[in-house]
Amino acid sequence: MTNDERPPTGRWSALWRQPQRWWMLGIPVGAVLAFVTGILFWGGFHWAVELSNTETFCISCHEMRDNVYKEYLGTIHDSNRTGVRATCSDCHVPKIWAYKMARKIQATLNELPKHVVGYIDTPEKFNAKRLEMAEKVWASMKATNSRECRNCHELAHMDLSKQDKSAAKKHTLKRQEEKGETCIDCHKGIAHTLPETTAETPAD
Repeated sequence: MTNDERPPTGRWSALWRQPQRWWMLGIPVGAVLAFVTGILFWGGFHWAVELSNTETFCISCHEMRDNVYKEYLGTIHDSNRTGVRATCSDCHVPKIWAYKMARKIQATLNELPKHVVGYIDTPEKFNAKRLEMAEKVWASMKATNSRECRNCHELAHMDLSKQDKSAAKKHTLKRQEEKGETCIDCHKGIAHTLPETTAETPAD
């Protein structure tokens, strides 16, 4: 063997040695470690996402606590005869995972920076932007056919005989299809105060 063909000596010489039989144990051990790490990561990620969907988290910033949350208290979605509540995330965060993640990214890139710079950190600022913010939410709900409303309220399961004539007329599938209406068209002020320049106009 020539000098060029000899394996190097010193700390790099281990790379040239014949592997021992026990090295194959590293394959299943590594797979198990990767699996456990993946479970811990996914569990932690899922926990963080769900934590950000709680009412406590939503009202942890004073913009929400001192404005829209106060308006929500006492509404039919907060307190009713059955005790079933719809909180912030029920109406504003999709349940389908892909749409939920898109909403979280949107909040991180848009709403969080605005919170940091004090975009609506006073009642005056909040009310000045109320119509603009409301219209964005209404447009989003309209575009998804009021998807989050339908998590609890589905026309196909409504007993129209227990509604007054006006509501029963509006809640027929035929009317929805003919007029292209969705929940938010008639129920804009169901949980929050309407902007002063906007009045809720009931459908015919």
